[in-house]
Amino acid sequence: MAKLRTSYFDLDDLRIAYYEVGDGPILMFLHGNSESKRIFLDYQLKHFSAFHTFALDSRGHGQSISEDAQYTISQFSLDVIRFCEGKGLKNINLVGYSDGGNIALHLAHKAPGLFRKIIAISPNTLASGTEEKSLRTFKRMKKCLTKLGQLGFNTKKQIMRIDLMLNDIGLDDDQLRQISLPLLILYAEKEMIQVSHIQHIANLIPNADLKMIPGSTHMNILHNSKTHEAIKAYFLTKS
Repeated sequence: MAKLRTSYFDLDDLRIAYYEVGDGPILMFLHGNSESKRIFLDYQLKHFSAFHTFALDSRGHGQSISEDAQYTISQFSLDVIRFCEGKGLKNINLVGYSDGGNIALHLAHKAPGLFRKIIAISPNTLASGTEEKSLRTFKRMKKCLTKLGQLGFNTKKQIMRIDLMLNDIGLDDDQLRQISLPLLILYAEKEMIQVSHIQHIANLIPNADLKMIPGSTHMNILHNSKTHEAIKAYFLTKS
């Protein structure tokens, strides 16, 4: 697999690790829960090489460094805002996947002036918007990790990550209605998030479009060529 050199951007409470490559319009990628910037390597080096791309490791993920008592999607979004302002980035095209999609919704609400267009892939604002089978799995994982922690294993970070999926993201319906940015929501044909919940989010946001990616699941939607095509079509449209 091709590689990119990791760069770092220091904030007072966080060292953000990121990949940066290319020239052209700015395109930023935000990964999902317990993943890292590496999931977007092909996006940066192959599918979107005509863009100036950034892929960030969220707080508590990948090579980013911080000391935290808990993780929240709101805090992750503030980290991205500080990164963009510190780097002098504007008119940004943004893609966020899963938890990254949730961060993207927060960014659309908190800092619309930084972004041109946003794509949120498989987002959810409520923990109850996740399919019940997946929620039960997350709860079992947390219970197991808690027991391992009691035996002396360092499972704090993993538990805090799971808590992100067991809690609402802190963005209510009224705040979604206030989002004015152009926003595209993509979701998988076989989703981990309830499709009715994704549709509810899209219906609340005034300038949101919604598209299902056929032949995909929540876990592999990033690797589907139809996802790549949808992203390119949306960002290359002038409006």
